[in-house]
Amino acid sequence: MAVTISGWPRSPLSCTTAARFPRGEAVHYREHALELGVPDSAILLEPNAGNTGQNIAFSREVLAAVGITPKSVLLVSKPYMERRSYATARKVWPEVEVICASEPLEFDDYLKSIGDEKLVVDMLVGDLQRVIEYPSLGFAVEQDVPEDVHAAYVSLTNAGFTSRLLSS
Repeated sequence: MAVTISGWPRSPLSCTTAARFPRGEAVHYREHALELGVPDSAILLEPNAGNTGQNIAFSREVLAAVGITPKSVLLVSKPYMERRSYATARKVWPEVEVICASEPLEFDDYLKSIGDEKLVVDMLVGDLQRVIEYPSLGFAVEQDVPEDVHAAYVSLTNAGFTSRLLSS
């Protein structure tokens, strides 16, 4: 079994990512996997992706280059990104079974780890916008967004939680 590690090199959109992983997510995740005892020979590194779609597409290419055609993939992300990661993978790699996972993290603990409540809400609002908008852009499969969730999204954008929104 191979572990493909992909992550943003240094995303300009994510100051939290760049601050935590100055050499890029994939490099840091690889080092952590090695510290946990994963053999180096089992790790395939994909350090060039700049977004979730590229993480999935480029990882697929890395696996294919070594003759691996998986039947299922495990996507690991922040809890608030699971839904978008799933929708993106279903679009980019429809023939595999997609399983999503994230660290069990309470919202308050996530807020504390980032240290900026407005930024966290901006990130959540931005991610929901992508769940809503990406299907029409061809980046993800359509997903149902309940009316109360959509209403909360509109309310939060009207309240100024917009720093992570896609530009029109």
